[in-house]
Amino acid sequence: MTPWLTVVGIGEDGFRGLGKNARHALLRATRIVGAPRQLALLPACIRGAREAWPSPFSLEPLLSRRGEALCVLASGDPMLFGVGASLARQVPGDEMVILPAPSSLSLAAARMGWPLQDVVTLSVVARPLAALNAQLFSGARLLVLSNDGQSPAAIARLLRERGFGPSRLSVLEHLGGDAERRVEGLASDWSDPPVADLNVLAIECLAERDTPRLSRLAGLPDSAFQHDGQLTKRDVRAITLARLAPVPGELLWDVGAGSGSIGIEWMRAHPSCRALAIEADDGRQQLIEHNRDALGVPGLQLIRGSAPQALQGLEPPDAIFIGGGVTRNGVLDTCWAALKPGGRLVANAVTLQSEMTLMAWRDRHGGELTRIHIAQAQPLGEFDTWRQALPITLLDVTKPFDA
Repeated sequence: MTPWLTVVGIGEDGFRGLGKNARHALLRATRIVGAPRQLALLPACIRGAREAWPSPFSLEPLLSRRGEALCVLASGDPMLFGVGASLARQVPGDEMVILPAPSSLSLAAARMGWPLQDVVTLSVVARPLAALNAQLFSGARLLVLSNDGQSPAAIARLLRERGFGPSRLSVLEHLGGDAERRVEGLASDWSDPPVADLNVLAIECLAERDTPRLSRLAGLPDSAFQHDGQLTKRDVRAITLARLAPVPGELLWDVGAGSGSIGIEWMRAHPSCRALAIEADDGRQQLIEHNRDALGVPGLQLIRGSAPQALQGLEPPDAIFIGGGVTRNGVLDTCWAALKPGGRLVANAVTLQSEMTLMAWRDRHGGELTRIHIAQAQPLGEFDTWRQALPITLLDVTKPFDA
């Protein structure tokens, strides 16, 4: 069908900065929907009715006019943290045309002289600042879409708290417009100057000497987590995550999550990885909430309760880790039934009873059992000796597609 909806990206330079197709679309539109700031950029020659987005924001009024010649105004590139992405999930591609302008992140990269493909781009517009924690590495360059004029000061505080006070900040206001301005400083002595709500923050990350180095690969140091002793230790965690094999976009159930370390490291593997942490203990739930924010994955969803009851009605996962409770009646079978075909199930056992449960379950469903022995060198008087940790039995099984 002929497209009825046109999404026009508009910059700070307003109507004069638009291309021919975007101008013609606005001139033909019977109705133009956008934020008040964007609608105010249109000249009087645009005759279509102007309509601000409803508050709270909703696409429903626009979608109810399907077939009418409509335009939506969006900031810069509508497909970059913009309304175009939301509309694309609701409107078929042959019914919509998207005409982007340069995004604020493209303009920011140009002003900073940074190759955009080498920069990490983020948004804190109605999103938690804690997501930045997963991106903090010395030498990294970040471009952050600010929520408002308070965002740079809040991010500077976060950088200081995480040991990145020497990082250089550049606030880029009103990019592409007559009011464009740049404010610079270090996170360590950011004086909270007044800045416009419409800004992009460029960050050149630099850590202090004693700041812990936290890789995105599996096996963070145990000291990176707050825990009560119920923690899958570093080397076992790395082996377990290698068997779980995170893939972008996949969902993990971390059953009996303890301190949440497996789900957290799963999500750190890729920004689109998701995890549900199932935990019944109140104290450990608080530890999970702390750890997920401190390690940059605030999107990890905490399910308060015990398996198998707490698993009912959850989104089917691509992978499951069972760190505790394998002997509890119904846990393994419930997880196996919920797991998507082709998904991976990994369970760890320490006690003889839990090991026997895994062996009996393997005999019915297949998979591999691996015994993990880890020893660390520790002092013994004037000498050193090996101190053996409790051995771990690991079950690793992939669900057949015809199961």
